[in-house]
Amino acid sequence: MTLIKSIAGIRGTIGGSPGETLSPLDVVKYAAAFGEILKTKFKNPKVVIGRDARPSGPMIGALLSNTLIAQGIDIIDTGLSTTPTVEMAVVAEQAQGGIVITASHNPIGWNALKLLTDAGEFISAELGAEVLKRAEAGNYSFEESKNIGKIISSEVTIMDHIEKILQLTLVDVPSIKAKKFKVILDAVNSTGGIAIPLLLAKLGVEVLQINGEPNGLFAHNPEPLPENIGQICKEIEKGKFDLGIVVDPDVDRLALVSENGEPFGEEYTLVAVSDYVLSKTPGNTVSNLSSTQALKVVTEKRKGIYHPAAVGEVNVVAKMKEVAAVIGGEGNGGIIYPELHYGRDALVGIALFLSHLAQFGRPASVLRRQYPNYFISKNKIELTPEINIDAILEALKNKYAKHPINTTDGLKIEFDHDWIHLRKSNTEPIIRIFAESESLVTADHLANKIILDIKEIMTD
Repeated sequence: MTLIKSIAGIRGTIGGSPGETLSPLDVVKYAAAFGEILKTKFKNPKVVIGRDARPSGPMIGALLSNTLIAQGIDIIDTGLSTTPTVEMAVVAEQAQGGIVITASHNPIGWNALKLLTDAGEFISAELGAEVLKRAEAGNYSFEESKNIGKIISSEVTIMDHIEKILQLTLVDVPSIKAKKFKVILDAVNSTGGIAIPLLLAKLGVEVLQINGEPNGLFAHNPEPLPENIGQICKEIEKGKFDLGIVVDPDVDRLALVSENGEPFGEEYTLVAVSDYVLSKTPGNTVSNLSSTQALKVVTEKRKGIYHPAAVGEVNVVAKMKEVAAVIGGEGNGGIIYPELHYGRDALVGIALFLSHLAQFGRPASVLRRQYPNYFISKNKIELTPEINIDAILEALKNKYAKHPINTTDGLKIEFDHDWIHLRKSNTEPIIRIFAESESLVTADHLANKIILDIKEIMTD
């Protein structure tokens, strides 16, 4: 039973007590708080909503929509959609906000409200704090019956999104079509099973789907990590496919599998796409502090400047705007291409990667070998009430004071060509511990060493 309030939205498990889970009462009060803020900022606001395929989505959508129309706010309901599609629809519909009903990579028992600005971007930490404050204080109101808003259905936004991708200069549709690619798609029983085949059809790509029915009954853990995508890897080994595509339930993270059945590496989705973009439009790049340093290597090879940002899409976007980055994202497979919009977008990632692969002219496994090889060991520690994460990070900072340290987001410590990053998750009640090295053994060793340090600190 968990309710997490962060820059990644209001996220929690379904079923349980209000205030401890994402209960109907919590959905109503946070939606009402957000609606009240929009009413203070805009005259006659309207809000775009959409959801992934989780079974709890329709229930939350009904609560959300009816709360907002009770405040006199019109709703544009895109139904089953993707996070990047809703982000773009906010701008296209000239709406004043958006809400995506999705817990992204979390298991089926979770759901969340991702809140968007009128620019179709995640709300800032400051605005998020205002939403929380209003919600807890009950500082919102509702309209008389004559002023109730209306719900407008919209079913064309996914195709609108795809058409805008196809119009991008760097999406090389003729080259992709000429290659007659055959791919296999695992959309983990969510809305990628709707959107991605539509995109691939426009690109002339033959696609076979597994776990394609958008019923929200995830066939495996929905986070597109190597340990969760064994099924598609085995299918590729049995057939003749040029590429495997895996997305999370709301289609903002993209993982790829090479033609030999080996994962391309979720960290290397951004590296490969950035290399392609930089080869055509030189400039700066951004990724978060937990992402591979391979992006920095590729960026500097292309004469650009790499900039790190705190974890979280809103933080990466802010840094990208600050440094005028031409491409950016997060090492979890999140591609942000400003030429389209400032949001993680697996659909544009697919189109850009296929353009890169088509022009490269050799298999995906060979393309992967063009990039520096780093390994990230990803670990976590479950948070309990007695764990004081701030005290732990301060103790580690003091212990490793002789090494380069970054405290922008948690604690990142550099060891020559290796690094370790510790931070409290925005989406789960855990401490994330990521370590990177040129060998997985070294990365695991570094992570385990820090975990032992933490255990010692906790017992002192």
